[in-house]
Amino acid sequence: MPTLTVDGTERDAGAVEVPTRGLASLHAAWVVALVSTLGAIFVGEVMGQAPCVLCWYQRIAMFPLAAVLGVAAFRGDRGVRVYALPLALAGLAVAAFHALLYAGIIPEAIEPCGAGPSCASADMTILGGLPLPLLSLGAFAAITLFLVLPIGRRHA
Repeated sequence: MPTLTVDGTERDAGAVEVPTRGLASLHAAWVVALVSTLGAIFVGEVMGQAPCVLCWYQRIAMFPLAAVLGVAAFRGDRGVRVYALPLALAGLAVAAFHALLYAGIIPEAIEPCGAGPSCASADMTILGGLPLPLLSLGAFAAITLFLVLPIGRRHA
């Protein structure tokens, strides 16, 4: 049996409405975080490439983003920036440092991942030679961009 809503439209009385209008940037941020998380798990577990210390720090920021952004996207939570943006910015900072280190701009004397596996080796690339540190930087930059874009407003 249809019921009348506040804005004058009809809907089923038992239907649960999830507000999805204007949430494209939030969904895009979630997709990037999810693909990045699955990619990191694939590289580590299937391809057998052990992550360096900086890669672990980036995983610490990325893995919860996939869950947080997924829940926020499906619930239509427009306030997700408050708790997702700090994780994205922390991951972006570590990824930027890691990319500078990979590019050789940061001197080797302050290299934090010298004790574990090296991300500078040729086996730390995927998809035909894309280096993992640069892929991570791109993912965190995209998520940050999607989170600062307007997520949309509710229409009363």
